[in-house]
Amino acid sequence: MSHYGVIAGIHKESLAEELGLEIGDRILSVNGQELMDIIDLSFAFAEEEIELLIEKANGEQELIEFDKEYDEELGVEFESAVFDNIRRCGNKCWFCFVDQIAPNMRDSLSIKDDDYRMSFLYGNFVTLTNIREMDLQRIKQLHLSPLFISVHTTNGQLRARMLNNKRAANIIEQLEYLIKNDIQIHTQIVLCPGINDGEILDQTIHDLINMGENVLSLAIVPVGLTKYRESCYSLTGFSMEQAGKIIEQVEKWQLIARKKFGKNFVYLGDEFYFLANQDIPDADYYDDFPQLENGIGLTRDFIEEWNACQDKDCNAYEEPIYLDIVCGKSAEKILSILLRELEIKNLFIRVIPIENKFFGENITVTGLLTGQDIIQQLKFLSGKRDGIIIPGVSLRKGENIFLDDYHISDIEKELGAKVQIAHDAVDLNRLLKMWNNFKEENETEDMNYTWQGNCAYTKNN
Repeated sequence: MSHYGVIAGIHKESLAEELGLEIGDRILSVNGQELMDIIDLSFAFAEEEIELLIEKANGEQELIEFDKEYDEELGVEFESAVFDNIRRCGNKCWFCFVDQIAPNMRDSLSIKDDDYRMSFLYGNFVTLTNIREMDLQRIKQLHLSPLFISVHTTNGQLRARMLNNKRAANIIEQLEYLIKNDIQIHTQIVLCPGINDGEILDQTIHDLINMGENVLSLAIVPVGLTKYRESCYSLTGFSMEQAGKIIEQVEKWQLIARKKFGKNFVYLGDEFYFLANQDIPDADYYDDFPQLENGIGLTRDFIEEWNACQDKDCNAYEEPIYLDIVCGKSAEKILSILLRELEIKNLFIRVIPIENKFFGENITVTGLLTGQDIIQQLKFLSGKRDGIIIPGVSLRKGENIFLDDYHISDIEKELGAKVQIAHDAVDLNRLLKMWNNFKEENETEDMNYTWQGNCAYTKNN
């Protein structure tokens, strides 16, 4: 068998446990069907009579026959969601962030995936440049919807140049095929000044709006530029004035979309409002936050969560507590305003915006902070420090490790203070009110993949 899923975890009291499956076992086939991914496994397992072919760690194969309920799950987690290797990106995009990472970083940061299955399962954006006819047929047959597509521009010639791939020019035809076959789509534009903005942006928004209701949303994010661009296409970031004009331009399209669909349809990344020095829009702007996982509306969502968990009665600390909260420079203003309203006796808070020296001063988002920048910039700050709060978004999913491979334990060792992680506004609120009694395991589970019936998929992180 050329493809197999390696079991990484077994749920307690599950069918897998009852069958005697073990971590490390390889699932080769279900009812004679070879499996490319957990999608195949899910559909193959939707039977009452099952023949499960597995291979043990010693190489011995075993055919397990059993009956089950139609919707009964196996109860396993896998090392990977795909069994035939993740599709790699064949583009050389002008704006690719992976091409701008620092040298000598771990190999996994240089891997570019462009796999439609990961788009369906976990909302990863794909370009469709490596999609084959058989893939389109599978998407249609299994109704793998919604998909998340990086469009960037509907101008085929320009898209082919921006992605350095002739196949990128076919985007309109590909989108129309998916829409015709009732596949819903979320779309994205990485906006580059002087390239795909202006009239090109107007045309792209126009085209996507007029493709019908199966195009669910459009996110527009500004190009991210690190200091490691020596061999990359020459690009510039957006100025304050340019960001303001983009906001005005998009607002006109939002008026059209709201009349047409009853929603804004097109949403700007938070960075545009930070760059333009404008207030983050109200929650209504984001409708049902369709691209929150893409960072669209993340700041507003944090504000709403924070306001919802506030109460007037807060227990005072018996002894003074001094806490440092680190964040990216773009989040400083918002965070400072929110914390200013928090009144807890004997609690003293410092919001410390970290300048991103690792990637470059143009990178201001919290999610790209590094451990070494935090250590270097906190090390020489005077004043008392009982603890440090780190935003969870700065850490690798499933682990307490930063992009530069520093661990939160390194920060504790270097700065001599307890470190806690705030994954969201609720966590931050609880940490500030219950610092001495806040219970959280800093070590989290490894990322394993599992599947559920009826094509509902989850990733444990």
